[in-house]
Amino acid sequence: MTRVVLLGASPGPDTSPTGLRLAALPGNPTVGERLRSQLTSLDPRLATIASDDVATALRSLADIAESATESLLIIPENSVVHDELIYQITKTKRGALALVAKEPRPEITEEEAQEAQEDSVPIDEAEPEIGLNLVEGLPVRARVGKSRVVSAGTATHAVTRPNAVMLGPLHLSARNAPVLAQTCRELAGLAHTFGPDDDLVQLIVFGLVRGGVSVGIRGRRDLFYRRVATQEEVNEAGAEMAGMDEDRARLNNAVKGADGFFTTYFVSTYSRFIARWAARRGLTPNQVTLISIALGIAAAACFATGDRPFMVLGGVLIYFAFVFDCVDGQVARYARKFGVLGAWLDATFDRFKEYVVFAGLAVGWVVSGNGDDIWILALAALGLQSVRHLLDFSFGISNRRKPPGQLPTLPLDAPDDRELRAALTRRKVERSQGLRGVLKMWTKAGKFRAVHWARKMIVFPIGERFAAIAITAALFDARITFLTLVIWGSVAAAYTLTGRLMRSLV
Repeated sequence: MTRVVLLGASPGPDTSPTGLRLAALPGNPTVGERLRSQLTSLDPRLATIASDDVATALRSLADIAESATESLLIIPENSVVHDELIYQITKTKRGALALVAKEPRPEITEEEAQEAQEDSVPIDEAEPEIGLNLVEGLPVRARVGKSRVVSAGTATHAVTRPNAVMLGPLHLSARNAPVLAQTCRELAGLAHTFGPDDDLVQLIVFGLVRGGVSVGIRGRRDLFYRRVATQEEVNEAGAEMAGMDEDRARLNNAVKGADGFFTTYFVSTYSRFIARWAARRGLTPNQVTLISIALGIAAAACFATGDRPFMVLGGVLIYFAFVFDCVDGQVARYARKFGVLGAWLDATFDRFKEYVVFAGLAVGWVVSGNGDDIWILALAALGLQSVRHLLDFSFGISNRRKPPGQLPTLPLDAPDDRELRAALTRRKVERSQGLRGVLKMWTKAGKFRAVHWARKMIVFPIGERFAAIAITAALFDARITFLTLVIWGSVAAAYTLTGRLMRSLV
């Protein structure tokens, strides 16, 4: 569950969506009606904060946060937004996530860009400033990096080289709810220092960042979000949103973004369309999982014959068993049908398919008259893969128990962010030494595509394993298949274990 908080009137002009209708959308709903209908599935008891007084609004939000036992979604009442964007924001694994828009860079010539770069002051030497530029009606008073908000300010709190605004939706995990409550109460005490153009969401982010909370960022990408205040803005927003393909964005989001090389280029390019076809015909993820299991068993049966034509057929079947293994998760994400049974089936029968195929390959080798020694390789492959899964599971559990790293803090009444920036610089230097430095360098190397995909493949993920089985079994024999699995799997285990030991020590 998610606790949803609608922010009504914010500091500045009245932006209440009452009476503003989205004529471009079916049913001609008002902005408020549509947003509430979108959010009731998350929280049927929506909380609304509609006070014109910023201190009262902040104290009301603090009261809600203090009693919250689930994650919080804070969103302005005058928001026009795609359902899929709400879904993506609320499913984040970040402790805090804000939807942001960066200040667009002016269109200048290459020569002008070179001159500007030569004349510009390095950010470490730049003076904090009160952001006066506007993006979508909001003052630019935040500095964002690649993944999080670095600093935020107000009309009286300066920021070093501001470059973005908080558009509106802000999601916080349950563990950050107490921090939000305390932050809002402290902000309420400073309400007299804020300006009339300070936005409530940006004030909340200002407080969280100075309180040491890592606020992640994301943009709209191929989805729509906009705050509206007039009927003209509503008409523009409705027309623009209606012209965007939300279903395509939802389909693309159904594909995992961190898959391996083989899965990304040889499965996910088309499996998403199978997933949409299956979801639209009412197939459940569990039913798709059963198809994958059946194909895996059929592949094992083909391998067990030991005959070359059936070995080739088994390679084809194990490939499609993996395709449907991907499809079941994509159906779940596309249709938003998740369940404990489905997650258990998927994880358990992934292993079952691998192991039954190992058995089929070994049986096929024996019935072909090649001797029983193949079982040693089969058991080695099975044992190695079992140990790897055990290590993956145990490391994942211990990592979830690890408390998030604390960022530097800064008093709310500090007039600018210089002390915070200096503390962040010191932290960066400290984290660039020793094992942390080695890990950071290896992480940075991932910006090169060759290194990125090499790192993905070396860990021998499930896509590469199924591809190795399919190709080696179809073209060679079971012995080559098992040798490939054992050798590649051993390299992967050594690489993974080394990385996890290093991360455990820092």
